[in-house]
Amino acid sequence: MNTFFSNLSATQVKRRFAVVPIVMSVALFTATVFAGEGHDHGEAKPAASGPAQPRFSAQSDLFDAVGILSKDELVLYVDRAGSNEPVLNASIELESTGVKAIGKFEATLGEYHFDSKAFAKDGAYPITLTIRAGQDNDLLTADLDVHRNAATDPTAPSPRWAAWIAWVVGGLVLLALVFVAGRRLLSMRRNRIARMGVAL
Repeated sequence: MNTFFSNLSATQVKRRFAVVPIVMSVALFTATVFAGEGHDHGEAKPAASGPAQPRFSAQSDLFDAVGILSKDELVLYVDRAGSNEPVLNASIELESTGVKAIGKFEATLGEYHFDSKAFAKDGAYPITLTIRAGQDNDLLTADLDVHRNAATDPTAPSPRWAAWIAWVVGGLVLLALVFVAGRRLLSMRRNRIARMGVAL
């Protein structure tokens, strides 16, 4: 080893090791990408987030209401406008296109539940809420915009495919750098042998 480097000038030694940091950086990048999805090294994975559920909100001087539509039901939350205190055990009537129903109050959750069959198709639905809570009565209106089919783009690449693409690109870059470094070292070795032949 010492004899080999003694035959090289300081500039040649620096050139031989100039590519080492680059190759190590690319290798580290590739390993990081490969340790993505499915290789979390014990770290907790974030919860997968699907398309946002259709919802609406309505306000008045007395009440604030938020409705969230799921596949099986529409859940309504109602608070007092001044204090944000939940409105419990009230009589709430929901009226929309082709539907008029009284919400079922769930005491354990403080929610009002409605059947969601009337909102099965995509479209814009006008919502009218008639709320009777003790001595307070009010009428709230809102619009429910339902576009479930447009929430997900089937052509968008998944995170798993994106990770694999990044890994492949990183690997190709690493191979290219190793190839260039090898060619460079081979050229320097040939030049050194040629200079030694001339000196002899």
